[in-house]
Amino acid sequence: MLLYIHGFNSSPQSDKARITLTYCQTFLPQLKVYQPQLPSNPAAAFALLCDITEQAIAAGESLHYMGSSLGGFFATILAERYGGKAVLINPAVEPHLLMTDLLGLQTNPYTNEQYRVTLGHRSELAAMAPKAIMHPDRFYVLLQSGDEVLDYRNAVAFYHCCAMHIEPGGNHSFEGYQEQLDGIFRFLALTT
Repeated sequence: MLLYIHGFNSSPQSDKARITLTYCQTFLPQLKVYQPQLPSNPAAAFALLCDITEQAIAAGESLHYMGSSLGGFFATILAERYGGKAVLINPAVEPHLLMTDLLGLQTNPYTNEQYRVTLGHRSELAAMAPKAIMHPDRFYVLLQSGDEVLDYRNAVAFYHCCAMHIEPGGNHSFEGYQEQLDGIFRFLALTT
């Protein structure tokens, strides 16, 4: 199975999620692709992701993850805990540190859901944060130095022992993402 995990205030309707799903439907039609809409509460979101992963394990499926931004943070924890391979696109390394600037009312532009980011959300994310990568062979990290939301150097430092692709410029949404898909699926060992 492939579990695609969207970022903060995002959705399976994001460009990267839709491009990934189209690629899978075209080249890997037998692959089970999960793209859940995550709850806005971090603990509830992670519980949902763990449930999907544990059901895949129970069904004897191999595990593959793709995570963008906050989704990359969640994918990191899942791959470390359950095994499998993970591709991370401009991943958040310590998302709890960003929550202070996001406290208060938020609106998801894809779902129009309104919710509040609280200090409790920050604490939930801080409690989840891995201290180090224990299984570097499980990760392929894609970064663009022009990411306007996250400092890519934090990911370079945290994932320094992992396979990495760094491009100058770009942005948080990862410009030219579609051109990376063949390499992504080679790493995941899901090529046709």
